[in-house]
Amino acid sequence: MSKIKIITDTTSYIAKDFAEKHNISVVSLNYSFDGLVEKEGFPGEFENFFNRLANSNLFPTTSQPSTGEFIEVYQKAISEGYESIIVILLSSKLSGTYSNAVLAKNMLGDERITIIDSQQVASNLRFLVEDALNMTQNGHTKEEIVAYIEEKKKKMFIYLTVDTLEYLKRGGRLSSIQSIIGDALNIKPIIMLDDGELKLIEKVRGKSRAITSMVKKIPEDVKRISICHVLNEAEAVKIKESLEKQYSFAQITIDEIGPVIGCHIGPKALGICFY
Repeated sequence: MSKIKIITDTTSYIAKDFAEKHNISVVSLNYSFDGLVEKEGFPGEFENFFNRLANSNLFPTTSQPSTGEFIEVYQKAISEGYESIIVILLSSKLSGTYSNAVLAKNMLGDERITIIDSQQVASNLRFLVEDALNMTQNGHTKEEIVAYIEEKKKKMFIYLTVDTLEYLKRGGRLSSIQSIIGDALNIKPIIMLDDGELKLIEKVRGKSRAITSMVKKIPEDVKRISICHVLNEAEAVKIKESLEKQYSFAQITIDEIGPVIGCHIGPKALGICFY
């Protein structure tokens, strides 16, 4: 059985202990906030960042891992005897992470490395990583795993809504006038990850209506659901309890969203990821 290494990035928001237990390498994206550059980190480490964000007029900038960081993690895997390396990363339309990973592979010239643009992020990226891990443990080949992921990524969905339009405005994704009008009328956007890009698909009045609209998009035969949140576990738990009654055969989890994605949607934002 071929020894296969799985590599992902921090926007999968995979648990640190899970990654360490299964020897999954997680390459960190970075953010610069108030003059400090920091690595994104893992779930359980985000609260301080979002509290700072909520109490600041500043807005962070984010950056992808360097080619050097990817070269280092590739070389480490090769030195540990892995025969194949599968790298599963967030959508190339959201970050330059994928491009730097490919550049690093080309600099090494090593065909044992396969890099996948997941066209996903957050829990959907984690789902793909976990599925790839399960397939390696069950003896599947690299080719089988890659083919599965390339097909599976097309059948996944992410919907998001926000507590306030302020952070979309600060990040340049919404004009100041739109955000003032929207907040005054309690308008909540529903944002979909479509073909690897975040797109506004609907606007509704009130957060409860936004959540109801997102839930209605979940099909009856759904297999996995994640309620993603930014410092909003209490509301995520309520949604989970409701979904468990409606989708009793689905695996449903709650996941945190970290600084790189979360800075654009802000504290109390909620998302539903599923396939």
